[in-house]
Amino acid sequence: MKIDELFAVICDRRDHPSEKSYTNRLMNAGEDEILKKIGEESVEVILAAKGQGEGRLIEELADLTYHSLVLLAYKGLTPADIAAELERRHRK
Repeated sequence: MKIDELFAVICDRRDHPSEKSYTNRLMNAGEDEILKKIGEESVEVILAAKGQGEGRLIEELADLTYHSLVLLAYKGLTPADIAAELERRHRK
C-alpha cells in the first residue's frame, strides 16, 4: 500500500468512525496516546536496527510510519506538508 493510500484510509477512519477500527480508537484516545505509540515504535525501530534483522526493521518502520500518519491526520496535516518541508530544505 502506498503512503497516500494509507493516509486516505486513516482519514476515512477519522471521518467515519467505527468501533472496530484501531485507527479510530487511537484518535478517540487523543494526542497523548498517539504520541505514546510513536515513542514506543521509535524505540522498537532502534532495537530492530541494532540486531533484529532487516525484516524486523521494515516491520517496525512500517509501524512508526503508520502511527506518524495517524498523528498527521489527527493534527489536520498531510504527507504533502512533509513533502513541502523536505522540498524547502532541499532548495537551501
